[in-house]
Amino acid sequence: MNDEAVNWGISERAQAAHRQSLVWDAHACLPLLPGQSMAALEQHRAAGVSYVSINVGMDFNLVPTIMRVIAAFRAWIAEHSDQYLLPESVEDVRRAKREGRVAVAFDLEGSVMLDDDLAMLRLYRDLGVRQIHLAYNRDNSVGGGCHGADVPLTLFGRQVVDEINRVGLIMDCSHSSHRTSMDVMERSKRPVVFSHSNPRALKNHARNVRDDQIDACARTGGVVCVSGIGIFLGANDISTETLIRHIDYVADRVGVDHVGIGLDYVFDRAANDDPPGLDREQWWPPGNEYGKSLYGDMKIVPPERFPEITEALLARQYREADVAKILGGNMLRVAEATWQPIGT
Repeated sequence: MNDEAVNWGISERAQAAHRQSLVWDAHACLPLLPGQSMAALEQHRAAGVSYVSINVGMDFNLVPTIMRVIAAFRAWIAEHSDQYLLPESVEDVRRAKREGRVAVAFDLEGSVMLDDDLAMLRLYRDLGVRQIHLAYNRDNSVGGGCHGADVPLTLFGRQVVDEINRVGLIMDCSHSSHRTSMDVMERSKRPVVFSHSNPRALKNHARNVRDDQIDACARTGGVVCVSGIGIFLGANDISTETLIRHIDYVADRVGVDHVGIGLDYVFDRAANDDPPGLDREQWWPPGNEYGKSLYGDMKIVPPERFPEITEALLARQYREADVAKILGGNMLRVAEATWQPIGT
C-alpha cells in the first residue's frame, strides 16, 4: 500500500506531515496463542504506521508458550514480507517506511520468562525482541511491579539492566513500581522509556507515572509514550483531545524530545489467551477500574486514530518537526542509541 494514495480524512497540511513522519507505536497486543494471525496489523499499516512493538509474553506466561508465539509471529511476518518485516536494525525501520511496509518487533512485559538466566536476554533479542520491561504489575526476582510493594531493583535486577544495555534492547519501565523504575533509570547507561504510561498528575492510577519518573526518564535521554487506554487517560475517556492533554503535559514538563505514543491497543479482546489457572485479580487487582472482564470494559484509542492525532497536534501549534518527533522520531532516536549491542 502506498500512503500517497490514502486520504485519511484530515487536512492537506496534516496529511503531508503524517506522510513525512515515521510513525512508531511503542506497544500493542495480539492474542498470545500459537498459530495466531497478525492480519489485524493492517489497521496500523492503513494508518501510516511504520513500526509497531507487539507483546509476546508477560510475567504469568510460560516460556514454552512465549517461544511458540514468537515462532508463529516470525513465520507469519515472513509469509507476508511484501507488507511487513522483522527489523534487526534502525535502517530496517527506515526501509519499512520507504517501502510502505510495517516493521514489527516484539517486546516482553516482565522478566520471569528469563528464568533468572541472563543469557536468555540475548536469545530473546536474536528472536526479534527489541524492548523489555522488568515487572508486569507484580513484584518478581528482578524488581517491583506497579501493583506490588514498591520494592527497589534487586541485585539480580541490576545485573539484568546491565545485560539489557549490553545486548542492545530498549529498557522499558512501564508496569514497574516507582522505586524500581527510579533505580533502573539511575543505573541504565542507555536511554530508558515508558512504552505505554501516562502522567499520574492527570489521572491518578497506579499504572501511570509520577512527575519525578517523567523527569528521570528525560534525563536518560528517554521517551514517555502516552497510552491510549481510557482508564489511564481519564474516566475511560479515549477522545483525541484527552490523549493530546497527556502529550501536552509531558512535553510541557520535559520537552517535546521526550514524548511518544504507545497506544497499547488490544486486538481481539474476546480471545482467551489466559494460562490455565490464572488469577486475574492477582494481576489486575480490584479497585483499579479494570472491570470484571478487563479489556471488555476498557476503551482504547485505536491505531486508525494516528492521522487524527497528527492533525490535533498541529492544531495545538506544534511545529511539523516536533509532530514528527512525537509520532516516532523520538523513539527512533532511542532505538539508534540502544539497539547496537556492546561487544559481541
